[in-house]
Amino acid sequence: MQARKKIPNSRFVVGVGINAMDTVISLPRFPAADSKLELISAETMPGGQVASAVVACRRWGLRARYVGKIGDDAPGKHQVAAMKSERVNAHWIVAKGRSSQFSFILVDKSSGDRTVLWNRDPAIALRPKDIKRGWIRGASALLVDGHDTGAATQAARWAREDGIPVIGDFDNRYPGVEALLECVNYPITSKDFPERITGERNLLKSLPMIHAEFKCRLTAATLGCKGVIAWDGNRFLQCAAFQVSAVDTTGAGDIFHGAFVYGLVHSWPTQEILEFSCAAAGLNCEAPGARGGIASLRKIEALRHSGSRSDLAYSVAQLATAARAALAAPGAAS
Repeated sequence: MQARKKIPNSRFVVGVGINAMDTVISLPRFPAADSKLELISAETMPGGQVASAVVACRRWGLRARYVGKIGDDAPGKHQVAAMKSERVNAHWIVAKGRSSQFSFILVDKSSGDRTVLWNRDPAIALRPKDIKRGWIRGASALLVDGHDTGAATQAARWAREDGIPVIGDFDNRYPGVEALLECVNYPITSKDFPERITGERNLLKSLPMIHAEFKCRLTAATLGCKGVIAWDGNRFLQCAAFQVSAVDTTGAGDIFHGAFVYGLVHSWPTQEILEFSCAAAGLNCEAPGARGGIASLRKIEALRHSGSRSDLAYSVAQLATAARAALAAPGAAS
């Protein structure tokens, strides 16, 4: 296996966004309505979209900084301790007298599928005034999510002004998300988000629409067990998911984003970044919790080169036809 080129130690990545304390409840099956079911296990552990992605980058050897907001409660203290143990340079904004974000995650042990029940005190939303430009300056990449859009937009705008690439993790159409998208180079979304923005259900149409409107470098949607599909302005790229022994799918998307940031900072070819990200996301599903299965670089590379894969979501002919249509659409030129 070819040795990877290491980046200078002085370079670092920054994440601005969600953190949460997750109670992962393993069940033999999902409960029926008005029933009782004995659980297998319950464990509380740190999670959250951007926070987990940043931890993954740090474990893979990048210097990492995280900016997030918590309450002054026990879960908030746990988040602080977790970031310290991971050697992440964290900047915490603390909302006094408020609760940190928490989730209850029901996991079907037979499949690894999960249902997330969450609660977030509005007082722990990041505000633009919470962010300091010095926390962003000098970074090799910035990762934001689409929750606290005002603060994320402020951070992303500063990054763009400094020539720092911005990666966005989007799932729902929160107020202000369009303004944030204007500052994001690499929106990597859930499979349902493009339709929520464009009204177009077909990803082979909606991804180029987002790409053209917001002048992105790459626009992608993760497809769960089908991998990922992306549009770079000229062609579609896709990567099948890797077949793993899934225990818990919590955090798969978070680790995908962390892996994408890692590959981008190392200037890998786009297809290689997508494959690395799919492999890292799949392996994370082999242990419970958002960060439970963050695998080593060696293990990720081994799966990428020799692991079994799912079927591709689209045929070569479908992608070629859709690419021609996208390039012929008004406003398609970047």
